[in-house]
Amino acid sequence: MGILEKLFGKTTKEEHTMTNEKLKVGIIIGSTRQGRNAEAVSNWMYDFASKRNDADYELVDLADYNLPFLGAAIPAETQQAAEAAIKAWSEKMASFDGYIFVAPEYNHAVSGALKNAIDFLNPELNNKAAGFVGYGSLGGARVIENLRLIFGELQVADVRTAVTFSLITDFENMSVFKPADYHAGNANEMLNQLLSWSGALKTVRN
Repeated sequence: MGILEKLFGKTTKEEHTMTNEKLKVGIIIGSTRQGRNAEAVSNWMYDFASKRNDADYELVDLADYNLPFLGAAIPAETQQAAEAAIKAWSEKMASFDGYIFVAPEYNHAVSGALKNAIDFLNPELNNKAAGFVGYGSLGGARVIENLRLIFGELQVADVRTAVTFSLITDFENMSVFKPADYHAGNANEMLNQLLSWSGALKTVRN
């Protein structure tokens, strides 16, 4: 018996398929930096996942949400816009059953923009699952470990398998995204784990 069966009870193949068909997964573009590589990586992940036709995937770009810095004073003239951005971000993230966070590694950790955006959330993420796509000099391994610590506090079940792109081998001149073919194996395994956990945790929320 697998861990999901131990935790949530045995499910039939038909029940598992039905759950996956209803899942909504957000693919979060976790950088707002000008000239970022995150958009190309996220588009690759979205195209790859969508071809599986096993869940509803949606790209969510942090750059579309002009979030203020958490805790900073907000001028009166921008208060309404800031509140609208926070509300839109919260509602969008609450709408998903699971997440794929595409994250660059900045100084051995998560980008400030993504950390700030996550800090506006809590109940929106509780009892959901997340997978990670990292990139950096060491494949973004340290940003993924950083995110695991953060999501543990937010009651998010992060899956074991991650997709890790190297700036040295998967990018031409560290800027043009040309991923090696072998990443498809990790991407498929990450998605399999993510959908299993997202489906199981949906029953917990319900």
